[in-house]
Amino acid sequence: MRLVAGVDSSTQSCKVVIRDLATGALARSGRAAHPDGTEVDPAAWWTALQEAITAAGGLDGVEAISIAGQQHGMVVLDAEGRVIRPALLWNDTRSAGSAADLTAEVGAAEFARRVGSVPVASFTLTKLRWLRDNEPQNAAKVAAVALPHDWLTWRLLGYGPAGESPLGPDLKALITDRSDASGTAYYSARAGEYDLDLLERALGRRDVVLPRVLGPSERAGTTPSGVIVGPGAGDNAGAALGLGAATGDVVISIGTSGTVFAVTEQASSDVTGAVAGFADASGNFLPLIATLNAARVLSSTAALLEVDLDQFSQLALSAEPGAGGVVLVPYFEGERTPNLPDAKASFHGLTIASMSRGNLARAAVEGMLGGLDGGLDAIRAVGVQARRLLLIGGAAHSEAVQKIAAQVFDAPIVVPAPGEYVADGGAVQAAWVLSGERPAWPLELAASPQQDFQPVIRDHYRVYAEAVGTVAGKTD
Repeated sequence: MRLVAGVDSSTQSCKVVIRDLATGALARSGRAAHPDGTEVDPAAWWTALQEAITAAGGLDGVEAISIAGQQHGMVVLDAEGRVIRPALLWNDTRSAGSAADLTAEVGAAEFARRVGSVPVASFTLTKLRWLRDNEPQNAAKVAAVALPHDWLTWRLLGYGPAGESPLGPDLKALITDRSDASGTAYYSARAGEYDLDLLERALGRRDVVLPRVLGPSERAGTTPSGVIVGPGAGDNAGAALGLGAATGDVVISIGTSGTVFAVTEQASSDVTGAVAGFADASGNFLPLIATLNAARVLSSTAALLEVDLDQFSQLALSAEPGAGGVVLVPYFEGERTPNLPDAKASFHGLTIASMSRGNLARAAVEGMLGGLDGGLDAIRAVGVQARRLLLIGGAAHSEAVQKIAAQVFDAPIVVPAPGEYVADGGAVQAAWVLSGERPAWPLELAASPQQDFQPVIRDHYRVYAEAVGTVAGKTD
């Protein structure tokens, strides 16, 4: 059996899967936790990667490996390859003002034309501007800018600070792929190149090393032990690879964040800023929206109701569609889509009659899905045709989420079997790099909920979400 490995270095943890090259069958796997917070010392990711590989039985017999990772995070290195400050993660919103400043300076339409996206606080470009304005001494030390998966791949290849790595601090050995690069807001997926004018506008200069962008099946090199290393990918592009998503498939992922994305043959741009015009990891494109509030909406409401998640699911299903008029606008962490970083969550429509545990539980599920449904509409507005929705992430396996999703979304839904699809995408890419052919491993489905579209849910949610957005927009 020939083996390949895929890695998912996510916000919360590092997962490693080792699969059979020919069939995709899982041979073994491992996991290690990441620290909490919206800024993290990248050394913690490197430690977790090594721990997860060990938990997976090591790389003995593995011929190729590829890392998919959380997008946007800012890893800044000095000339000696040392990390200058903790990485700012995608969900760190302190650069919201920087995003607004950059958009005002360049123009939303111009950003959309040049790089396919209008920057929000998540994007690397905005974090570089924040660094320039708030930590000028650190900004002056920057010799290279990388993303989390770029930095981990560099370390895996044997590079790093002198004394901590076999090959030392060769910054020009940094590599990335087009999917992750397109999440920086200084790389154009359409043109396939960095926009150094935008980089300079953010950081104040352009004399820094940016990772070389590799093609989908191009080798990055080998580990010191001889394992072939692929270019890696952003997490959502990795999930699309792992699912085998094709044109007409829309992936709705419900994890720490929520995402809605689709594989398309044409690049997209959205001057409203709702849809990010990313590249995918196969040579196509990946229009995407992200919400900051996803699975934790359910766990937080379950904690409020003092029930576990199975009991919460049954409570939600005990209420009627529309939750008796109760609506939760779930902007607990602010929101990215719509771009309301300072917004707060709020319940609406409560009456004595509607104030029940079941309605509160159902409103939480409907509100979380309502935000994702708005994202589905946004990617349709840039030309995506949704023939099938693939519901993934831990929360996708909740009975309430599946049944209510079939009432919120107006397209057929399938739920793939539980899996580590981002890490699987890394394994697909590793197999592609090794063999020269993209594998077509089978996708197992866990459920196909019967479509039961209930417009009342959408209608009620949108009335209150738009009102909250209007008020929050006035106070930003």
